Amino acid sequence: MEAFRYEALDAAGRTVSGVVQADTARQARTQLRAQGLLPSVVDPVRALEHARRPWARGISSDELSLVTRQMATLLASGLTMEQSLSALIEEASAPMTREVLGGVRSEITGGLSLAGALGSYDRSFPDFYRALVHGGEESGALPTVLQHLADYLDARQALKQKTSLALLYPALVTLVAVSIVTGLLVFVVPQIVQVFQQSRQSLPLLTRMLIGVSDFLRVAWPYLAVAVIGAVAAARLALRSDAPRRSWHGFLLRTPWLGPLIRGVNTSRFASTLAILVGGGVPLLSALNSGARVITNMVMREAIESAAERVREGESLARALGAMHVFPPLTIHLVASGELSGKLEQMLQRAAQLETRALERRLAVFLTLIEPVMILVMGGVVLMIVLAILLPIIEINQLVR
Repeated sequence: MEAFRYEALDAAGRTVSGVVQADTARQARTQLRAQGLLPSVVDPVRALEHARRPWARGISSDELSLVTRQMATLLASGLTMEQSLSALIEEASAPMTREVLGGVRSEITGGLSLAGALGSYDRSFPDFYRALVHGGEESGALPTVLQHLADYLDARQALKQKTSLALLYPALVTLVAVSIVTGLLVFVVPQIVQVFQQSRQSLPLLTRMLIGVSDFLRVAWPYLAVAVIGAVAAARLALRSDAPRRSWHGFLLRTPWLGPLIRGVNTSRFASTLAILVGGGVPLLSALNSGARVITNMVMREAIESAAERVREGESLARALGAMHVFPPLTIHLVASGELSGKLEQMLQRAAQLETRALERRLAVFLTLIEPVMILVMGGVVLMIVLAILLPIIEINQLVR
């Protein structure tokens, strides 16, 4: 049987789409008509058809973790690969997930291995995922490998959410603070200080500065908005090139607080991935090349690729990683201990756990400090505005007396 993606009209005239299993396109149309649907498009799900749609993002991270865990359970229960994929297609709720799994099932029916079939859908299944599946197929322990892979995907998603939430809070607070201050300067302050300007008295320096800033923002805010949007667009365009992106990533690694955070996130992700790949029977060089692709920082990714070349020449992994000077010393020592004791997988997992805990501590400290700091900064700005308004009032009262 083969997977066919369809678009059809139901009895109410609504357009529906999905994936149906059939031997031929004619049989697929017959099945759809038996369900009360009027098919308009019935096409086989192929990797080529998926590649023609550059906007398709593939299976989401949450869906990938769920599908991986379900496949591990089905395979461990004794079902064949084809039966497991058919069950997953029926259970999947997202149309993209059903379509991709249907295409994988068709590739496997055509004679490809699971890793080979997943390679046709690289947007849904990353390099390290396919490498680990290949190692599981070669070692005959695919259900166990998939279970470990699902645990890793869950842990990586949780770490990503913690990091995103930690950075989202100060960003939102900053946005709200800037919006409030801008609103005060553009709309509120001009109406208040207009009274002082009409009195023709000499205003305090702070009040004159506030009036100047307010006048500037009222006139220049459209130009400032265009400048900010243009700067963001230019930065995004520049970061598409390797040289500017590498310089920017290197600068981020050198920043006092953000650098250790980025280093910890990438080290934890790399150590976890490498541990799973090595434990799944993937050769170390292939595991290093696949692990480098999960690193988001370009400087650290190039360091891993350089370390892989040193390992290829016969150098130990710990010495090769240590020569790059981008990974935490504790991780290097644990890798060296794992190589000496023959427990590299366990030591890599230990390194990933330690980096994750250190990252969680940094995030906790950051969240504890950022709130009072933002309150102090916001309070200081509001205090300056209030003082700039009150000082002329105090001077007028003194003149009246």
